[in-house]
Amino acid sequence: MLTALPRASFWLHWCWTLLLAVLLSTLVQTQFNLLALQQLGVSIPWAERLATSGHDLLNFTPVYLVLFASCYLIAMPLAHGLSSRLQARWRTPLFAVAAALGLWLTLVLVNALAPMPTLIAASRSLAGLLSLLLIAALAAVILAWLTADSAGRSNRRSDRQGAGQPLMLLPLLLFLPGIQPPAIAKTELQLDTLVRGLEHPWSLAFLPTGPMLVTERPGRLRLIHTDGRLEPEPIGGLPEVFASGQAGLFDVVPAPDFGQSQQIFLSYACGRMRANHTCLARARLDLSQLKLTELTEIFRSYPAKTGNAHYGGRVVFLDDGSLVLSLGDGFDYREEAQRLSSHLGALVRLWPDGSVPDDNPLVGQSGALAEIFSWGHRNVQGLVYDSARQQLLSHEHGPKGGDELNRIVAGANYGWPVVTQGIDYTGARITPFTQFDGMTPPLLDWTPSIAPSGLALYQGELFSDWQGDLLVGALAGRQLQRVRLTDQGARIEQVLLTELAERIRDVRVGPDGAIYLLTDDARGRLLRLSPSYDDDGATAW
Repeated sequence: MLTALPRASFWLHWCWTLLLAVLLSTLVQTQFNLLALQQLGVSIPWAERLATSGHDLLNFTPVYLVLFASCYLIAMPLAHGLSSRLQARWRTPLFAVAAALGLWLTLVLVNALAPMPTLIAASRSLAGLLSLLLIAALAAVILAWLTADSAGRSNRRSDRQGAGQPLMLLPLLLFLPGIQPPAIAKTELQLDTLVRGLEHPWSLAFLPTGPMLVTERPGRLRLIHTDGRLEPEPIGGLPEVFASGQAGLFDVVPAPDFGQSQQIFLSYACGRMRANHTCLARARLDLSQLKLTELTEIFRSYPAKTGNAHYGGRVVFLDDGSLVLSLGDGFDYREEAQRLSSHLGALVRLWPDGSVPDDNPLVGQSGALAEIFSWGHRNVQGLVYDSARQQLLSHEHGPKGGDELNRIVAGANYGWPVVTQGIDYTGARITPFTQFDGMTPPLLDWTPSIAPSGLALYQGELFSDWQGDLLVGALAGRQLQRVRLTDQGARIEQVLLTELAERIRDVRVGPDGAIYLLTDDARGRLLRLSPSYDDDGATAW
């Protein structure tokens, strides 16, 4: 044993230095978040700064309390025990190093286990990380000074009860349950499973000749025959895909002239963990040989980023033959979505050979990337073009709330991260603004988040009342939503498939008018949704 457990007085000082460190760290976290916005040229009035600080003290503090207490509970008694065996002059530096090192290791562990690359936003920068570590060290120094007189004393049995008191400071995190929009009366539907055993399928495409293509995120392209049979072997000749976390093979889209050109377009993550991109390639599909030929990379996002989150990856063709590709903000790089020198957090528009259309909004603008069509996006995973109304529509993931449905206009700024209805996963505010001059508001937002993924425009005969409606899949929401566009924006008409309780990754309308869905799972499924008919052949609804 290093020494007996600390006395009860030690734990009393432990508690209040813990609280001091958490409160100071919360205020520092807030200021670093606001500083990132200021560096984009955004002015933040003092009233907004104070309101944001107050919000974070109420909402971020409990999360950081649990995180910091977990390391402080181990590091400080350990430092106390070690210091009793060393000379007194080593006590204070030992406490400071133990607290800072403990917090750093805790952040590393949390970031490795959490779905997002960096949980505490302030620690994205070296300055922010060092500030948090210095506060931890400061709290530990104060604790060392206050408890120096009891460093060498033995611990009595009665004090052992006090040793457990700080555990009361480790409340369980409360996760807000998803509040679902009110569902309209249920429609009688028939849901059939066509294919099982797809590994995290991401995108579905119908070929004019009848078969279907499905991408699997680990980097495989699969063929489903017209009889519903899954070809056992994946299609060969794919580009090298970086598959990790959210990174992998994304969209597959046949060229508008596929019947003549046999060309398809693939979006995917390329590179390695410390330097990766969203890439777009075109290739010729040889169905007789089940392989791709003439593979050519036509676009690679700039700059390279570290981590494996937020790639976007949806592709859609416009009436003029150009295509639009969605790009994510890379999660830790959210401010890049406001910089026109970066593709991160943008939609880009290209010709099928990768060249830039002359009428792109930023062509000829100094310091701007000519491929950019719109910017200020977080992670666009739904993209559809309504040729009847000549409008491009997208939806994107917000953080904790603030998912958005947007009507895309060339050259428009959609606000992220200056504007959002959501907050960070820790409860901290990302920005004090929910609207801002010069930034386009969404048609619809989902708060709490449903994590929308897959977007389709219904144009078919099976669901006559759904003509022109949008179909939105949901990952976190585990449902399908039917959304109607209105003069004022958009509204949720119906929530479907909640009983399925599966993450929906992609939504497509088939040539037969049925709705086809991909579920996101290690053994994902391809589903077909159609009206249910009674014995007389009439729809049951």
